Amino acid sequence: MNTFGDSFTFTSFGESHSAAIGGVLDGVPAGLHIDLDLIRANLDRRAGRNQQSAAGVSARAKNEADEVEWLSGVLDGVTLGTPVAFLIRNKDARPEDYEAFKHSFRQAHADSTYEAKYGIRDWRGGGRASARETTARVVAGSVAQQMLAEQGITIRATLVQVGAETRPGHFDETIARYRADGDSIGGIIRCEVTGLPTGLGEPIFDKLQAHLAYAILSINACKGFDYGSGFDGVTQPGSIANRQSGGLLGGITDGTTLSFRCVFKPTPSTPKAFAQMQNEKIVNRPIVNRSDSCVAVRAVPVVEAMTALVLANFIAITKKIQKNHSSM
Repeated sequence: MNTFGDSFTFTSFGESHSAAIGGVLDGVPAGLHIDLDLIRANLDRRAGRNQQSAAGVSARAKNEADEVEWLSGVLDGVTLGTPVAFLIRNKDARPEDYEAFKHSFRQAHADSTYEAKYGIRDWRGGGRASARETTARVVAGSVAQQMLAEQGITIRATLVQVGAETRPGHFDETIARYRADGDSIGGIIRCEVTGLPTGLGEPIFDKLQAHLAYAILSINACKGFDYGSGFDGVTQPGSIANRQSGGLLGGITDGTTLSFRCVFKPTPSTPKAFAQMQNEKIVNRPIVNRSDSCVAVRAVPVVEAMTALVLANFIAITKKIQKNHSSM
């Protein structure tokens, strides 16, 4: 599915090397002044600029302008209460760089599964499976972030680990070392949300952490999610681990800081992987590598965006429930 949410929805469209990507937001209230500076800053972070670490960022990320065209739902920078549609044209699309994969599948990519499922695939950089799609998520999430900020809710994600390295000042050095070897490395992002009211989330199947995990794991290359004591709690006694709620009890916010982590795998498109494919004669022409050496670097604002979309949707649902109760 390409639509996320129930009462506050986001639909994304477009492929990595098609004419454009974009999205439609429904449920944005009227009268919201779109913060273009916030959107621009978040897009720059997704492109690897103004980030903790900028080492090993792909050439395409640096070259794309990521200029947002507002198609509907906005007049003079203010939302109308109708669906907000936006477009981002792909200016640096180079499908010829992927000619080698017209008849072969890239290792650890969705190429084979897309073809098995649909009987056809967009070989130009992975199509919908490309991380290019997350640009639209950042725009939509930035609008949601602004809505949440008006209620005193702040979302902040941070790259906290690259490989085994946990010292931020050494992240660039670590990534550069793997890049020089023609390889890649994964990373861990921590996200914290402050200002949340108590009582957000529903019991059993609509627990807030379940929706967060669903959203975060939908991000390209994300391989794991935990909150509170998480996986670390396995090695701790209950008297310690159980103090770390992560801001949630029974799937409902408890009024403290909501905190979770997510892990991103090493980028599978690397010079080493491509050399191996050519040695095995899977492809017989040069391959241009346009991928990151550590995808987690640019995933930080995407994690924030998906978190904002989850929370905006839950708040919209809560308001709808309260409205129904008050009218009874």
